[in-house]
Amino acid sequence: MTDETRCPLSGLTGDWRGDRGMDIAPEPDGSENSPYYETVTFSDLDDVTNAESQTLYFVHYHLVVMRKSNDEIFHNQTGYWMWDAADGTVMHSFMIPRSVGLIAAGACVRIGDDLVFDVSATLGDEDWGVVQSPFMRDNASTREFRQKMTLSGDTLSYAQTTLVDIYGKTFDHTDENTLTRLA
Repeated sequence: MTDETRCPLSGLTGDWRGDRGMDIAPEPDGSENSPYYETVTFSDLDDVTNAESQTLYFVHYHLVVMRKSNDEIFHNQTGYWMWDAADGTVMHSFMIPRSVGLIAAGACVRIGDDLVFDVSATLGDEDWGVVQSPFMRDNASTREFRQKMTLSGDTLSYAQTTLVDIYGKTFDHTDENTLTRLA
């Protein structure tokens, strides 16, 4: 079994940087487009056994996003990408310091030389869902999260949409960027 067959996440390990990000976020009177750059570090691949019958392979990551306009951090996230080889499920779990977390799941498929990870989570789903504090639930509720990430050698790109209820409307908060593995 190759490393990739055992776990498609093995190609993520290392330090990455991207400076072409675009965040489209809700504002009371519309939306704001914020160019950003980010760094993410993925730990070495490891595994864990659950209930003596499920083996998950995982990488831990830490992501920091800064606005280009002022170099201030506006997003800081930590989490895990996990792979269940037995059923071919890829999972993404994370917390952000706005008291919102989630566990999303989906598939990882090979398209040519690329690996494409496609995951989602929905508020209220008992398997792949969203948790949030009462304040966030009442003021900026996360309803759904979708992410598509493509690994192509030393290039990692993603597009994600977080459906939020905020300012009396439902809004598709989107982020996308392309990162390069650092030497």
